[in-house]
Amino acid sequence: MFGLVPAVQRLCLRKLPLPLSLRKFLVHPAGLFTIFFWAPTLKWAISLANIGDMKTPAQNISANQQAAILGTGLIWMRWSVVMTPVNYNLMLANAFMSCTAAYQLYRKAQVPLE
Repeated sequence: MFGLVPAVQRLCLRKLPLPLSLRKFLVHPAGLFTIFFWAPTLKWAISLANIGDMKTPAQNISANQQAAILGTGLIWMRWSVVMTPVNYNLMLANAFMSCTAAYQLYRKAQVPLE
């Protein structure tokens, strides 16, 4: 293993007096030093943006965008428990993404047609 991230991981594990539970998290296949941690963590921003858009008038919501968010959330929610390592953070991020998108689509559907 060469590279900056594995070197930082080894340094943290050797030099820092960490509790056993944190050490286990740092060496886990979906731990802090992997993309399996950071990708779903950053994906939570989509749900937070959707929650922020609840103040937006429903007629200004993009149905296509929300449908895409709903679809990708549902697909990745499934795959997060099929792939190895199983990634519950990814599953929850996508579940919340799907829920917020479904609610936005519901709001959009309630707007009377002009």
